[in-house]
Amino acid sequence: MEIQVGEILGLKKQHPCGSKEWEVLRAGADFRLKCLGCGRQIMIARKDLEKRIKEIKQKS
Repeated sequence: MEIQVGEILGLKKQHPCGSKEWEVLRAGADFRLKCLGCGRQIMIARKDLEKRIKEIKQKS
């Protein structure tokens, strides 16, 4: 699965703040994602992230 920096990911489960959308800040074996609801940043392994993705959008 090709995921590029700057894309917006819609995940299956929502963050505790209520948002399901995350911006990709870093891509590789691990990803750094930023929640678009509250701004929290997380690191997640590629394998785990690929299971959780519902949709991929281009940043507008």
